[in-house]
Amino acid sequence: MDPQQPEPVSYLCGDCGAENTLKSGDVIQSRECGYRILYKKRTRRIVQYEAR
Repeated sequence: MDPQQPEPVSYLCGDCGAENTLKSGDVIQSRECGYRILYKKRTRRIVQYEAR
């Protein structure tokens, strides 16, 4: 994978619930209803932090 081309990220619309895939530089807006609040989907990857 080329470090210059980040992969698109999936977001969920806060109004209609449609899934939107956005790349860097895209307008943050639902393609279905035009709502401008999008929520990032949770990752499937296991994330673990070290407690200190």
